[in-house]
Amino acid sequence: MSNSEPICPLCDRPIPDGDGSLHHLIPKLKGGKGGPTVLLHVICHKEVHATLTEAELARDFNTVNALRAHPRLEKFLNWVRKRPPGFRSRVPGKRRGR
Repeated sequence: MSNSEPICPLCDRPIPDGDGSLHHLIPKLKGGKGGPTVLLHVICHKEVHATLTEAELARDFNTVNALRAHPRLEKFLNWVRKRPPGFRSRVPGKRRGR
């Protein structure tokens, strides 16, 4: 593992090359186009969108700290931190509607 790998701001694990996904802190559909973005693991990014609607993301969960504090995401992050950085899995449960 090289020290140049970016770190996922949600789970604090290194993001292997090609395993990152850009998350708009304010969803593009809610005026976030061109706004702040963070690089997340694909699995962390999928969990964010499986947990929260675009409206919830825009209104209440538009910072890394707010995302980390959400009860379902907090539980997921505690689980995924024990996995290797390149770990991928299907996100359990049904995706939330857009």
